Amino acid sequence: MTGDWAGDYRILHEADLRDYLAGVSELKALLGDEPSSWEITEVGDGNLNLVFIVKGARGGIAVKQALPYVRLVGESWPLPLSRAHYEYLALSRQAELAPGLVPALLHHNEALALTVMELLEPHIIMRKGLVAATRYPRFVDDITTFMAQTLFFTSDLALSAAEKKQGIAAFAGNHALCKITEDLIFTDPYRIAEQNRWTSPYLDGLAAELREDMDLHIAISRLKLKFMASPEALLHGDLHTGSIMVTENETRVIDPEFAFYGPMGFDVGAVLANLLMAYFASSGHERAPGDRRAFETWLLETVEQVWNEFARKFLDLWRAGAEGDGYPVSLFAGEKGAARLEAERQAYMRRLFADTVGFAAAKIIRRIFGLAHNIDFELIEDPQARATCEARAVRLARAMMVETAAFPTIADVTGAARKLRDWMPELSG
Repeated sequence: MTGDWAGDYRILHEADLRDYLAGVSELKALLGDEPSSWEITEVGDGNLNLVFIVKGARGGIAVKQALPYVRLVGESWPLPLSRAHYEYLALSRQAELAPGLVPALLHHNEALALTVMELLEPHIIMRKGLVAATRYPRFVDDITTFMAQTLFFTSDLALSAAEKKQGIAAFAGNHALCKITEDLIFTDPYRIAEQNRWTSPYLDGLAAELREDMDLHIAISRLKLKFMASPEALLHGDLHTGSIMVTENETRVIDPEFAFYGPMGFDVGAVLANLLMAYFASSGHERAPGDRRAFETWLLETVEQVWNEFARKFLDLWRAGAEGDGYPVSLFAGEKGAARLEAERQAYMRRLFADTVGFAAAKIIRRIFGLAHNIDFELIEDPQARATCEARAVRLARAMMVETAAFPTIADVTGAARKLRDWMPELSG
């Protein structure tokens, strides 16, 4: 691509965007007044895209445009614009399955890789709220409803084989985004890679240990294989606390451009991993110790509730007469069949939990030694304090990934996290 133009695509800067929106009658009516008076602000703080907030006399909208490269890195890392298409497909499907939990779609232009959505106000990115030790009482119910509905109803437990395969085919072209995940989460943190970074020099030794840890390399490779070879359901694909916008009363899941059919535990694990990272980062932020301790208790309670409520809702959906081609109901007739099927449901959830534990661990390690980090840790100003918090998280993550069987319940995960809260690692430097 040369400059801002290639075919029908162009990068919309403020003046271009104003002219474009003025030409879409529905959006012009929604914003109101003369286009020259609209307030346009570019607010994208992610790694990939442009995001604009546009406000007029009558209302506001959010506009997202994919760039033909990774924004975090620049034009040296090209990326297909088709990811905007998959994001639009995913948002459309998620809106059907979990209404009210994703932003409303207002307009989409595939050639421009541009999507217009409702403006979420006064919602904020959840990660920012957690750094400020804010609690969100609606979050558990909303995020578990979102995950249970979107994962169950796109799986073989709810769909015919033909419907499921059609779903897989619809998202199969999103392999460039999958490749980012495959490299940045499952490979690069465990080897020397140009874009890796960590809190140096304090974590230099730990980074070297990861590169030599063959038990960890086997464990992460098994997870990578499952990620690539297990199309269990339609995943959000990047379900972290930076992809969730919240108020005390509402939750909206955004940014599903990494959507594809993969293992369910990847989405669930991503949510748990980010709550656990918020927990370990909490002690590094300036705030009254009592307030922080209470907030950290809430975080671990939330970790437990997210898994327990997700599992309950998922099983309730399965028990409510699921008609997918997986586990055909005709094979489990009568009291004996019903009992055996229920036992199998419990076994299924144990396997799903083990996947969740492993994927959560992978997400934690990636955010500490890979390319893109979390502000949970990054906003800890003292690098030694930051490294201490990160090392605690990595110690838990390694155990979760290599010794997954030692974590049969979510309480085992939170219990281990609690024990590590004040552990003092030996740091390099």
